[in-house]
Amino acid sequence: MHFLSLNHCMSIKNITKYMEVCHIYQLLCVISATLCAIVEGRVHGFYGSSNLPKTDLNDSLAYIWPLPKQFTHGNLTVSISPDLVLEVEGKGVIRDAFERYKKLIFKHHAKYSSSEVRENFDYDVHRLKIVVYSDDENLQLGVDESYSLYVTSGQGSSIIQEATIEANTIYGALHGMETFSQLCDFNFVTKRVELSKAPWFIQDEPRFAFRGLLLDTSRHYQPINVIKQVIDSMAYAKLNVLHWHIIDEQSFPLEVPSLPNLWDGSYTKWERYTVEDASEIVEFAKTRGINVMAEIDIPGHAESWGAGYPDLWPSATCREPLDVSKNFTFDVISSILADMRKIFPFELFHLGGDEVNTDCWNSTPHVKQWLQDHNMTAKDAYQYFVLRGQQIAIAQKWTPVNWEETFNTFKENLSPQTVVHNWLGPGVCPQAVAKGFKCIVSNQGVWYLDHLDIPWEDFYTSEPLEGIDDASHQKLVLGGEVCMWGETVDASDVQQTIWPRAAAASERLWSPRDATSTGLDTVLQRLEYFRCLLNQRGIAAAPVANEYARRPPIGPGSCYAQ
Repeated sequence: MHFLSLNHCMSIKNITKYMEVCHIYQLLCVISATLCAIVEGRVHGFYGSSNLPKTDLNDSLAYIWPLPKQFTHGNLTVSISPDLVLEVEGKGVIRDAFERYKKLIFKHHAKYSSSEVRENFDYDVHRLKIVVYSDDENLQLGVDESYSLYVTSGQGSSIIQEATIEANTIYGALHGMETFSQLCDFNFVTKRVELSKAPWFIQDEPRFAFRGLLLDTSRHYQPINVIKQVIDSMAYAKLNVLHWHIIDEQSFPLEVPSLPNLWDGSYTKWERYTVEDASEIVEFAKTRGINVMAEIDIPGHAESWGAGYPDLWPSATCREPLDVSKNFTFDVISSILADMRKIFPFELFHLGGDEVNTDCWNSTPHVKQWLQDHNMTAKDAYQYFVLRGQQIAIAQKWTPVNWEETFNTFKENLSPQTVVHNWLGPGVCPQAVAKGFKCIVSNQGVWYLDHLDIPWEDFYTSEPLEGIDDASHQKLVLGGEVCMWGETVDASDVQQTIWPRAAAASERLWSPRDATSTGLDTVLQRLEYFRCLLNQRGIAAAPVANEYARRPPIGPGSCYAQ
């Protein structure tokens, strides 16, 4: 059978007359090629796969995560020199970050010698200029994280020389470098890094000051290098607080020099953190613009304390809450906080206070007697314990953070400095800020990462200011936090459980509210792109559209379609 060639079809003057023939020919060619591929064994799962080849990305979207506050761009493409140099005065943190990002941006160039690749190109951008207006490197809540990024484009025969980042602090500059790195793409045809849609002008700052991720290292120990990987990935998404839930009832992995036997509560002698380890994590996080908020959860969730100091237990059969009747209990808390104050400079410290079952206080003779002597109910003793713990933290110049049960139970008596941490459900932050308390949002129904059935859409659409209309009350919402509780998470699966759903929340916390109210279809495309960026940077982020978090892909397909 004879078919017209495709070229012949396209050259025929009467296109209308022959168009049908051409379409039939092309269809037969596709079918023929597919049948040949099946015969040759090159098409796998032909009948069972629903994955189609991924088309080009939507050119109308800005593939930056989280979305900047304000930006404009053009339609030109510029090339970035693999010999990109940094222009900045001083700022060791900036120089170190530049070297990290340069390795990420030019990961493909590392495989070629400079003479092999670079001599054949005239690159447009040769220099990254960073201007930081303040020498203050103090990192605390509310530090200025704003930045401006400008990438120019050539006019006529002019040559582009630099991209520019301006920021008031080094922490804003770090965010600017992250954004710049996301704009850079490797062109596999020209074998050079390019930046499309130039010129770019971006003015950016976060919507909320507190953008957190809780990491639980008591239910499962997380090695130091894994914690650092989590911190790196947080910086990619512009999260800025690692809530380190170090200790819980299951294990006590942190060294406390003044109370060395507390380490007896670790799972094994290999699953521990020294003071030096903790300090290293704090410093590592700081160089990425991330604060570390430590937590000891009292008086409940503390059974592991008694492994080294059994007197902290009310009795051998009543191991939590901690013994409220002994001054020794509060001496231990004071010593722990004094030692931890040397490690954790962040102004916020989390004292827990959740899920406290006081039943065994009433059934332990000496505690029951103490309650009677002090004319207290067990509920009164719970309040007494929390408030005394707050006083110890405040004496160490910390602002206490407590889970919402403390507010729900005795809001009138909490320290006015208290930051209320929501988790049980919606509605608590509106009540807390109405009473003048600051609040952090972590509604478990939408922002708990260990709930594997919560889809990314719920993370994305959850609004921290829901139900808070008064502007003065809105200012009391510090931000929010996604929580990675560790019962079913260890080094083998932590990253794919965190990502990409945590990124959905990170954009909600960073980007303007109106920018995150657009259709979820376009958000999905950008989130898929960011998930693949994480993968390329060595972060094991799971497919976006999983029915359950951290599942692997269900079949073949492009990263950008999963």
